[in-house]
Amino acid sequence: MKKFVLDEIDHQILDILIENARTPFTDIAKKLLVSAGTIHVRVKKMEDEGIIQGSTLSLNYEKMGYSFIAHVGVFLEKTSMTQHVLDNLRLIPNVTVAYVTAGKYNIFCKVRAKNTNDAKDIIYRIDDIHGVNRTETMISLEESINDKKRLMHAIFKEF
Repeated sequence: MKKFVLDEIDHQILDILIENARTPFTDIAKKLLVSAGTIHVRVKKMEDEGIIQGSTLSLNYEKMGYSFIAHVGVFLEKTSMTQHVLDNLRLIPNVTVAYVTAGKYNIFCKVRAKNTNDAKDIIYRIDDIHGVNRTETMISLEESINDKKRLMHAIFKEF
């Protein structure tokens, strides 16, 4: 199977779309001095190759009153209960990310809440899931790095 190769125009398209997935192809084309058709074809190829997988919308949870972030490490009674616990974590909308991990925790979650009391209630819900032995919580004081492009640029330099 032939490996799909990205060129500099592809890199620039991705750079723009990572910043704002809703950027019109015509705007990208003007910025890169190519036709909108070229942008459309290249984006379609990257989608077909699986390099671009959909597009996302970023919400500002702070503006909606959910500025409290906690990271919760979940210890399970048995690792065989992982899927059951994940299924129950999906029922708690405030659990926005969950990783199955190797190391200290069996599952590591990101939780968004309105405040400390709301977070406490969410963590109690997690503790109450059958199969959860205990949890360990870390409160996020600030999100210092959330860079969507740095890794992409480092990968491009490898080629």
